[in-house]
Amino acid sequence: MTQRHHRPSWLRNIWKATATGLLVTGVVDCGRLWSGEPYPVADPVATSNRLDGYTQTAYDALDLPNAELDNDSPGAGAEARGDGCHYRGLRHLGKQISDSPPGVPGVVSVHTEWALKGVPEAEALAAMRRAREELTRQGWRVTDSMNKPYWRYLVLKPSGSDDEVRIWTYPRGRLKVAAYADCARYPPGTRLDNLDAPVLPRQVAPTQLRG
Repeated sequence: MTQRHHRPSWLRNIWKATATGLLVTGVVDCGRLWSGEPYPVADPVATSNRLDGYTQTAYDALDLPNAELDNDSPGAGAEARGDGCHYRGLRHLGKQISDSPPGVPGVVSVHTEWALKGVPEAEALAAMRRAREELTRQGWRVTDSMNKPYWRYLVLKPSGSDDEVRIWTYPRGRLKVAAYADCARYPPGTRLDNLDAPVLPRQVAPTQLRG
């Protein structure tokens, strides 16, 4: 008579637990693939304040005490926009491939930007070199840069952050600094303006130039 070998009960339990875990993981992965990875939740006010802090650090590293703030620069200020925060997942494929992909309601990307004037090109390049050296010393990481006539910029990520800080030159002695955060869903109770965009605090960086 052929003797049948049985697995020990503890081994069967491990096998069942492993199979169940793999099944659950597969279901979850398929669900995320279909519905899309959910956007994290973040307070736009706190995000704006954090970005302002990063641009203040960048201004300190540039070390341009004689520069003036250019209040007439296009794009200056803090803003929360949702048009770049698109739907995720296969269920929204039609929206994703649209010529004008819609933004997800309640999801915005916060950015802040300001510009300096009275910064000659040679001074701007020296300032960007100083900023690169000082910020990397502080643990920031350079992710992109360019040094060509009329196209000079520096892109960095602060230490331990997914935010992005950009510094770039413009003609006629101007230099811009901006910081950007990834798209995030704002929590219930967030104060909105008449365009249903989150209300952000007054831009405060660089404080030395704003009085």
